[in-house]
Amino acid sequence: MNLLFIGDIYSSVGRNMVAANLSELQATYGVQLTIANAENSAGGFGVTPQIADELLELGVDAITTGNHVWDKRDFYEYLDRSPRVTRPANYPEELPGKGLIYVEARNGVKVAILNIQGRALMTPLDCPFRKADDLVSQIPASIKVRFLDFHAELTSEKVAMGWHLDGRVSAVIGTHTHIPTADTRILAGGTAYQTDCGMTGPYDGVIGADKELVLKKFLTSLPVRLEAAKKGGELHAVLIEIDENTGHALKIQRVVRPVRD
Repeated sequence: MNLLFIGDIYSSVGRNMVAANLSELQATYGVQLTIANAENSAGGFGVTPQIADELLELGVDAITTGNHVWDKRDFYEYLDRSPRVTRPANYPEELPGKGLIYVEARNGVKVAILNIQGRALMTPLDCPFRKADDLVSQIPASIKVRFLDFHAELTSEKVAMGWHLDGRVSAVIGTHTHIPTADTRILAGGTAYQTDCGMTGPYDGVIGADKELVLKKFLTSLPVRLEAAKKGGELHAVLIEIDENTGHALKIQRVVRPVRD
């Protein structure tokens, strides 16, 4: 089966890139399941119920998030009632939402989707590695296709998670830094890996934000209210071919729309 994962959707620019390209990508690559990280889809900060519904209607089958999932309070209730949206599993258990969900792909294959947040240079949370072990142990053996969005800052922490889960999940794909990495590969145990998928949003800015405002912040060290950049929209994703009988990844490739000269 072919699984498409779309990296951090940032603001209306990112949402427009999904709207303009998703149908073509699904048809071109024969995609049976589409997952997208949407934690920055509301103006670069958080996600709303309306935006989540919009993305699902466009053809996204499941939504992952990260630390910005808590930015919009009206999304808390949505986390509890939507079976197709995750939040990082290593936040306290009593918070809304789940870090492990199950969805059915369009070819009838059941897929486990895991969402975990790193803790190096981020909010101190439960150990992501032990939480990953806990989540994997909960997945029924009959569900072979397993995808992890690891939302983390450090490249080393992400690489370590890839090796930690190699052979136990189908893919470990990093999000959060908004910068696509060039280490797309399949690890020795059959797990597809990339340190960061990259952002789906405005690249004529600084990781999505207006570059003039970010430069002002760096040059003055004063508090600056950041706003989303408006130009340079690109969609960044990875396409993963998975053997649904074993859960092993057979192929992974980066997908970018539009391709710039």
